[in-house]
Amino acid sequence: MNKMRALSVAGLLALASLGASAQILIGQTAGITGSVAASVNETIAGAQLVIDAANAQGGIHGEKIEVLRMDDGFDVKRAGENARVLIEDKKVVALFMSRGTPHSQAIIPWLDKYGVALIGPSTGAMVLHKPVQRHVFNVRSSYQREAEKAVAHLLTIGVNRIAVVHVTDSFGQDALEGAMAGFDKGKAKPAAIVQADRDKPDYAAIVPKITAAEAQAVVWIGSGTAVVEGVKALRAAGSAAQVVTLSNNASSGFIKQLGDASRGVIVTQVFPNERSIGQPMVKEALGLARAKGQNELSPAALEGFASAKVLVEALRRAGPKPTRAKVIAALEGLRNFDLGGGLEVSYSPQDHSGIDFADLSIISDGRFKR
Repeated sequence: MNKMRALSVAGLLALASLGASAQILIGQTAGITGSVAASVNETIAGAQLVIDAANAQGGIHGEKIEVLRMDDGFDVKRAGENARVLIEDKKVVALFMSRGTPHSQAIIPWLDKYGVALIGPSTGAMVLHKPVQRHVFNVRSSYQREAEKAVAHLLTIGVNRIAVVHVTDSFGQDALEGAMAGFDKGKAKPAAIVQADRDKPDYAAIVPKITAAEAQAVVWIGSGTAVVEGVKALRAAGSAAQVVTLSNNASSGFIKQLGDASRGVIVTQVFPNERSIGQPMVKEALGLARAKGQNELSPAALEGFASAKVLVEALRRAGPKPTRAKVIAALEGLRNFDLGGGLEVSYSPQDHSGIDFADLSIISDGRFKR
C-alpha cells in the first residue's frame, strides 16, 4: 500500500511535467488509504498490468497512458471534489475505477456536466446500471446479483435462519434488495435484518441481535475493516454462524486483516477463479504479473485487470488524440468485446451494464477457494 501511495503522490507532484510524456491522461479517485485501501490498491495493481503492457508496446496510437490517481480516503465529499479537480483542472480524458456506491454517485454530476466517461467503477450498485447513467460504463456484475446468489446458496444447502447485516448507505440498501430477492425466490424470510453505521458500526448492538435470532448464517454487507471487525466481534461472542460477504471484500488484504477469523468466510466473486490458469484472461493477467515478480493474483487484482482492458480498448477505438466525446462513442459502440474465455462486454446507448457473472469462494488456509 505504501508503494501505491508513493506512486499516487509522485503522480500529483510530477503533474506539471506530464504533458511531454502522457498524451492520454486518465483520472482516478479512490480510497488509496482508509478502510478499503487493501482491495483498492490490489485493483490498482491489476489495472496497471494492462496499462504498463500497452505503454511498453508504444502506447495507444503512439501515445502513452498515464493515470492520475487521487486519494479520497473513502470519503464521499472528497471523491466528488477529486472528480472536479481531475475533470476541470487536470483535463482528464476519462475517469476510471472509482470505489464505493455513494462515492461514485458523487462523481456523476461532474461526468454529466462535462461529458466525461467513468469506466469500470469498482462497485456493483444497481443505481449505476438502471436507469442507464449516460456517462457510467460498468464492467463487473451487480451487488444485487451477488447478494441474491449468496442467499440462494445458503437456502439450497439447508441453511434457513439467515441474518442480514447491511451498512446504512446506498450500497447497503442496494445489496439488501438483492438479498431480499433471494429470500423471495426461496420462499423464505430473514431471521433478522440489522443496520450498521458506515463509519462507526456499533458491534455491541449488532452482534446481540444476530445471536438472539439464532442465525445459522450472516450475509454481512459492508466494506473492508467494518466487516473484518464485525466477524471478529461475532466470533468473540461465541457465534459460529457462517459469514458471507460481497466481492468488494475479495482481496488478499481482507483475508490478512481477518487473521484467524478468516477460515470459512464466504466471499462472492464477479470474475473467474484467479488461480484458473487455463482461463484465458487469468492466464494473460498471471503472465504479466509474473513478469513483474508477482506470483499470485487476488480477485481484486483481476477486477482491476478486466476494467483496464476495457479502458485500453476504448482508447484504441477512440483513435489518435482521443477526446472525451470520442471515448464515449467508442464505448457505446463496443459489442462482444472478449476479456478472455468468453467473458464478453457489450455496451449500447441503452445498456451500460458490462458482464453478468457471479460465483462464490470460501476462505481456507489464507486463500480464496472455489
